[in-house]
Amino acid sequence: MKKVLKWGVTIAALLVIVFIVAGNYFYNVAVNRSEESVELYGGSDTASTMVDEEEQKKLEEVLEWTENQTFEEVKVESHDGLNLSAVLLKSEKPNGKAVILAHGYKGSNEQMPGITKFYHEQGYDVLKPDARGHGKSEGGYIGYGWDDRKDYTRWVNLLIDQYGAEKIYLHGFSMGAATVLMTSGEDLPPEVKGIIADSGYTSVEEELAHQLKYLYNLPAFPLMEITSVVTNIRAGYTFSEASAVEQVKKNDLPLFIIHGDQDELVPTEMANVLYEEASGEKELWIVPGAGHTEAYTVAEEEYQKRLKAFLE
Repeated sequence: MKKVLKWGVTIAALLVIVFIVAGNYFYNVAVNRSEESVELYGGSDTASTMVDEEEQKKLEEVLEWTENQTFEEVKVESHDGLNLSAVLLKSEKPNGKAVILAHGYKGSNEQMPGITKFYHEQGYDVLKPDARGHGKSEGGYIGYGWDDRKDYTRWVNLLIDQYGAEKIYLHGFSMGAATVLMTSGEDLPPEVKGIIADSGYTSVEEELAHQLKYLYNLPAFPLMEITSVVTNIRAGYTFSEASAVEQVKKNDLPLFIIHGDQDELVPTEMANVLYEEASGEKELWIVPGAGHTEAYTVAEEEYQKRLKAFLE
């Protein structure tokens, strides 16, 4: 009996060690700040990201336009003492309108040139932060939008206090979409008028479970729970609390949810869940033929038309 008990204790101890090692491994892969890029699952049958000659020409034109703009670097300090960096493209005719653009996972403020040009042409000041743990912003971990929601209240206040913003919109893509959705549930000043979320996920827990299934062919339990505990110890938040769904339930701002019907990196069904659970005035646009964050490329004219209608 003692021998069996001893073996049982040994096996249990080994399992604990294995789970701790696995939890730290997945934390380092998914949450810890790293220069290495993680190849996320996006499906093999999603819409092609290849561009034809016309689209390539458009891209070259917008990149040339970007190079000719003057971006001002601005900074704020986060609630937990991090120096956060952003670039600001001011309107040539200031009118109190501003937008904050939120990039995706392992991205930076150098992305989103097309939508930056669009907003600038509409007369908006365009603020593009580097999320914590990205680009020039400090931070040793990726917040997936959760801690970032508090950072975005700082950026909002910066636009109001230092640049006289009177109408502010938050527009995010992928992780950036989750960021603005999570921010929508915070106590925001009246100058914030609306939220645009393109390809956002419901919660960190559900999105990482989706990635775990397809990248490693592993079930979410118990690895997701263990990695969440490690994340709570090392980064201060759990996957379950980092929920865009719970935040949009508290939202009282107009909300525009955009998602491609071919998105397998962040499943399209997540957009439907977010729309159903969101409070307040809301609109959902599922874009035919678009993969992850491809809506603006696939349907640029329609995207701009719908966005203008929402902003107005």
